[in-house]
Amino acid sequence: MTLNSKQRKFLEKNAQPLSPDVLIGGAGVTEAQIAQIDKMLADHELIKVKFNEFKEDKKELTEQIVQKTNSTFVRTIGNVSTLYRPAEKPANRKFENDLKKLEK
Repeated sequence: MTLNSKQRKFLEKNAQPLSPDVLIGGAGVTEAQIAQIDKMLADHELIKVKFNEFKEDKKELTEQIVQKTNSTFVRTIGNVSTLYRPAEKPANRKFENDLKKLEK
């Protein structure tokens, strides 16, 4: 999914009060963390990932996470990346209607 600037700002605003859901530590991005991120995205749609380690590689690691979880990168602020993926069931999608309104 590609986000335009209005959609990105909308998701950033909704992510602002969230605490990081996943911490990337000394082990780097493991398969267990990918599974955890995937589950968090399925449950919440919008999550934050904080890099306690590998801060200089956060851009590449975020891209890797996005590819493996089929999510959309929203933004990185400091050492925290925000990711979005719509819920599988349309009835569970929290942001879809607002994002569609902002497509234009």
